[in-house]
Amino acid sequence: MRVPSRSSGPQPGPPVTPRRLPTAPPARTAAGPDLAAYRAAVADLLVEVGALADAPSTAARQILIDDRLREPPLAAVLEATPQGFLGARETLLLEMARYQPNERSSARDLAALVRIYLLSRIDVMWWRDTPTFVTDTQVQGSTELVDLEWLRRRDLLRFRYREQPATRLGRGWQAARRRLRPDASPRTAGLLARRARREVVALLNDLGREFAAATPPGTPPLWVTSLTRSTEHQYRLRRLGYAAMLPSGHCVGYAVDVEMDWFARFGVRDTLARLLHARQEAGEVNVVDEGQAWHVCLAPAARQRLRRAYEAEMGV
Repeated sequence: MRVPSRSSGPQPGPPVTPRRLPTAPPARTAAGPDLAAYRAAVADLLVEVGALADAPSTAARQILIDDRLREPPLAAVLEATPQGFLGARETLLLEMARYQPNERSSARDLAALVRIYLLSRIDVMWWRDTPTFVTDTQVQGSTELVDLEWLRRRDLLRFRYREQPATRLGRGWQAARRRLRPDASPRTAGLLARRARREVVALLNDLGREFAAATPPGTPPLWVTSLTRSTEHQYRLRRLGYAAMLPSGHCVGYAVDVEMDWFARFGVRDTLARLLHARQEAGEVNVVDEGQAWHVCLAPAARQRLRRAYEAEMGV
């Protein structure tokens, strides 16, 4: 395991100017940063962060982050995000400084927080030029999104979801149902907005059919726990203690969260994990293990194919 240098030589640190200049040249291919190298570098970094997870190691963790993020595979992706290298680095350090473990957060420890933040920067790099949905009203009124309930009632969805109750009575009924049948469905608050991009619907339908074909009869369909979110809602989740990163692929409508842990009781969690990783290896999605649910973001390279698939399937 590598540890931060404590030699008397030059120590890594952010340059004053220019604002977005990493100390090492980014490692890129003709198609952009090498994502396989980036994910491998993140995995290596997580081992070192885990070894410095105790409170007295705060200074050593900052030196470690300063050092490792400047390595070409990591710097290439961070530099390509809207914040640039320095902004992404400062945001990660701030997230680590503010981190408090809680039952709601998918970041169970500091290493998980670093993993979620760094791997989700792939989404942000991909969709950096796409306008975000700032408010809940924009999500509900956008013509770029379709209403899942309209599609569900016509049996055009190959996945399930739960809508978040809007009233106290609805929340009480949901709580009572959980007490009576705690394992009948995933433990999730549900979707605040049941709206998604057409390409994302096609991706989930594809994945839902593939999952159904790869699992025994009687296995429940693919379950989606989160779709499009506004920046407004992302801040709301952060105040409640969730590890809701910003910027986020959810806030441009290209990211979803897929239930994982609930499928372990049916013996098919690993099957779903393999399907998601296969899609990632094919360059169609970015996958982030967030524990109970996994974050999945559509890649720009798959957008056109999935848009055509949606139009063919829906007859539009």
